[in-house]
Amino acid sequence: MFLQKTSYIMMRILLLLMLWPKLMMAKEKKLAMESMIQPAVFSLTLVMVHDVVSPPVAARYYAYCMTGAYDIVSKHDASIVPPASIIKNYTPAIIKLTGYDYRMAAVFCIYETGRLMLPSGIGLKEDEDKFVAALKRGKFSQKVIDASMVVGRNVAAQVFSWSKSDDYNKLSAKLHYTPLKSEGNWYPTPPSYLQAVEPNWKTVRPMMIDSCSQFKPLAPVSFGKDSSSDFFALAKEVHEISLNPAKGEQEIASFWDCNPFAVSTEGHMMIAFKKITPGGHWMNIAAIAAKKASLSFNQSMAVQTLVSLTLMDAFISSWDEKYRSNRIRPETFINRYMDHKWQPLLQTPPFPEYPSAHSVISTASASLLEYLLGENFSFTDDSEEFFGLGPRPFNSFMSAANEAAISRLYGGIHFRDAIENGQVQGRQIGQFVIQKMRSAGVMPLIRQVALR
Repeated sequence: MFLQKTSYIMMRILLLLMLWPKLMMAKEKKLAMESMIQPAVFSLTLVMVHDVVSPPVAARYYAYCMTGAYDIVSKHDASIVPPASIIKNYTPAIIKLTGYDYRMAAVFCIYETGRLMLPSGIGLKEDEDKFVAALKRGKFSQKVIDASMVVGRNVAAQVFSWSKSDDYNKLSAKLHYTPLKSEGNWYPTPPSYLQAVEPNWKTVRPMMIDSCSQFKPLAPVSFGKDSSSDFFALAKEVHEISLNPAKGEQEIASFWDCNPFAVSTEGHMMIAFKKITPGGHWMNIAAIAAKKASLSFNQSMAVQTLVSLTLMDAFISSWDEKYRSNRIRPETFINRYMDHKWQPLLQTPPFPEYPSAHSVISTASASLLEYLLGENFSFTDDSEEFFGLGPRPFNSFMSAANEAAISRLYGGIHFRDAIENGQVQGRQIGQFVIQKMRSAGVMPLIRQVALR
């Protein structure tokens, strides 16, 4: 028997309870449009949670859903650098209609791109209708709303068409993966022994980086099962930390788990736990930061879009190395050579160990956010409240990224070198993106806003 812990209907009800009441309050001929971006993005997240979208695929969806909206904004604000200036091979959207509100059109575009791209995208229609109802209560004219919807849909269709050229559609013929049989290579892990996730993800076209292997990390520690080997020492560290966790380590591991599909077994019963992906977590951090910094609609759209593009490229880069080094997971090694009864705190995800993708994408995202909003930007991360975990305060984006990285050691799913070298790789990606931003004219926003 297979049960889903959180039903799709309950997720949508909770979304409405959490995000919509304050946003739906009508204001005389005025609506805080900047507050409408996060609910649209979170709607994407909930559909992806429902569909059990893998981390790299989720990052791709966020990037495309945000790009069209960002394109619309850039056509109406000279300070927003056009996407073609930072995205390789991007085809700018063509807008012929007039009489629309570009902010409405941009939010519509997020919903509509998600509707076209996500497997269960039709589920976004309900939230889009809520958005329209809010606009009507905000005293916007029906004519402007209708025109904005047309523009949003047209741009979404153009972005969707462009997305088909990134080779993602060719992956369905390459999903089967036969694990290598060498002792140090990855092998499916309990309890479900799922097949490897996206073994050919490196073939997907990046958004900003030059190639999947541009930021190839340092080689991992060589495999060794002898108790005197460096690799055995890495495994011993994972084992000992799990048996004697310091105060707060388990809480940190759980907060950054971000496993979209964990399975718990009880006799013949299997219960699935669906959660937000690492990319979804950082998209929400970007939204939290935009709100705290009191960013305008245009600036908020820029921040969340740039983070989404960085996430997509960081996943492509980390996934390239995963299937090159193809390294064994701690759970497999420890069970074979150290402790056959041992289990990690977190469920081991179904793909090779090296590097820690969470370390890569978190460090890359934090690097970009520090460039845009400052190195000492404090915030409270409540991204996991929806999934039953309390908020955590951070004094900077990098402190959050560092915690996300080390959480994989506390959770028992990564070796230390995968974490530390993953951070180096993420920092390299982040610096490349920042340099691309500078060259294109994307300046730090911290100079333009006053923090509360």
